[in-house]
Amino acid sequence: MADASEYAENIKKYANGYNQAAAEKIVGRLGIALRNRDSSIVACSDSGELDRIREKWCRGKLGLPHTQGELDDAIKAVCDKMSAEGGNKSRVTFYYLLAEHFGKLDALAG
Repeated sequence: MADASEYAENIKKYANGYNQAAAEKIVGRLGIALRNRDSSIVACSDSGELDRIREKWCRGKLGLPHTQGELDDAIKAVCDKMSAEGGNKSRVTFYYLLAEHFGKLDALAG
């Protein structure tokens, strides 16, 4: 199983801090998906994937009641923020930044 420390430096490049407990929860929830390169990265050019992130991560895991537009705007903002990564946007970092955006890091860590 992946270790959150493997993602710490990448998260720190983009986040406003680093919550190790939250990162560990994200890594734990992603589990086996992190073993496969394809599923361990986010493709911002794939609208189907972004829809799944909105529904499964934002609504499902984070329990966000926001409108589809608000969630899509946040996802786009993270895509833009991580644009320097090109096609190698770490799913752990991406999910961490969404949780941070919505103030959910402490809830994940708790």
